[in-house]
Amino acid sequence: MGRTHEAHPSTFQPVVELVTSDTQVLAYYFPQFHRDDRNDRLHGPGWTEWDLLRAARPRFDGHRQPVVPAWGEFDESDPSWAARQVDLAADHGVTGFLFDWYWYDGRPFLQRALEDGFLRAANRDRLKFALMWANHDWLDLFPARPGVSQRTLMSGRANRASFDALVSYALERYLHEENYLRLDGAPYFSIYELGTFVAGLGGLDAASDALASFRERVRRAGFPDLHLNAVVWGVSVLPSEVKLDDPAAVVRALGFSSLTTYAWVHHYAPDEAGFPQGSYADAARRSYDAWTTFADAFGLPYHPNVSVGWDPSPRTAQDAPYENHGYPFTAVLDGNTPEAFADALRRARTFVEARDAPRIITVNAWNEWTEGSYLLPDVTSGDAYLRALRDVLSAPPVG
Repeated sequence: MGRTHEAHPSTFQPVVELVTSDTQVLAYYFPQFHRDDRNDRLHGPGWTEWDLLRAARPRFDGHRQPVVPAWGEFDESDPSWAARQVDLAADHGVTGFLFDWYWYDGRPFLQRALEDGFLRAANRDRLKFALMWANHDWLDLFPARPGVSQRTLMSGRANRASFDALVSYALERYLHEENYLRLDGAPYFSIYELGTFVAGLGGLDAASDALASFRERVRRAGFPDLHLNAVVWGVSVLPSEVKLDDPAAVVRALGFSSLTTYAWVHHYAPDEAGFPQGSYADAARRSYDAWTTFADAFGLPYHPNVSVGWDPSPRTAQDAPYENHGYPFTAVLDGNTPEAFADALRRARTFVEARDAPRIITVNAWNEWTEGSYLLPDVTSGDAYLRALRDVLSAPPVG
C-alpha cells in the first residue's frame, strides 16, 4: 500500500437512536484502497489510491486539499477494517453497499475489498450488498496530466464468452450469500455503462440475448427472477463513456427493472457555474429535475441518487496547472455542506415515499476519496455527513 498513516479504531460512538424510515440507502463503495496484482504491475508494488490522496495539494485559493481520513489509511481487504466500516454505516442508516465491481479480460479486478474484507467481516449481516458492474474502460489517470491522452489500460467491453464467465462468477461467489440484496426475492445487479455493454456484446439483439441467458441461469439457480438496474445519465464524465442516442429504447429492449444514477455530475457539468469552483446547489437542482424526468421518460422505478460532493483533483498530476481540461481536471462542487447534503436526502426521501416503487436511495459514495464524495469521516467534518443521513431517516415522514 505504500507509506501509510497510523490507522486507529473509530472514535465515533455507536448511534442509539433507531432509524425509523423503511427507505433503503445504498451507498456506492469504490474498492481501490487495497493491494491488487494488476495495480502492482501498472503502478508499482503496493500502489493504491491512498497514494493519490496523500499527495493531493490545494490547487486554487480556498481549495480543501489534502483530505485526511479520520481513520488514517487502512487496508479495506482486512475483515477487521471492513467490520468497522459496516458498524459505522449501519449505525447511521446505510442499509447496503453497492460495490463498484470490475471485470476485465475474463476475470475480476479490485474484488478483494468485497471478498476478503466485507464478506469475511464478522458483522457483515448488518448490511446488504450488491454488484454495480462498473464496465467502463480503465484509463491511465492515476494521475492524469493535461495534454496527455488517457490511454486505455483495460477495455470495459465484454464479449459473450467473457460475459457468460462473469455471470458464472457472480452466481458462484455472490448471489447466494444471505445478505445479497434482493427485491421481491430477485438478486439486484446494476450495469454502469449501457453503451459499452451493448457494443461489447455486438449489438442490441446480442445484448438482449445475453441478459435473457443471465435471467434464465438465475431462475435455474432457484431465484424467482433477476432484478436488473440500469445506471442512466445525460452528461458524460469519463472520456470513454458511450452515450446512447435513445437510452429509454435500449432500457426497454433489454428488459431492465429499475434505474438510478451514479453521481450528480452525470446530470450537471460542474464547470457550468464556473471553474475551478462549481455549485453543489445547482447540481442538486439539476438532479432533482432529472429524478422526475427519468422516471417519466423510462416508465420504470427510478432510485434517486444523492452525491456527497465532487472533487477529482487528487487524480491529477499535482505539479501541473489546474486548468479546465475535462475529467479529472474539472471544477469542484462548492457548498456541499452537511446541511446541504441533508436537504438533498430529505428531497430524495420525499420522492421515493410518494411513488409506488421500491423505496431506495443511492448515495455517491461511501469512500470515493479521490473524487471528493465520501461518507467516511475525515479530520475536518468528522461524521457530520453520516449524522445528517441518520437524522433525515429518523425523522417522521413528510406530509
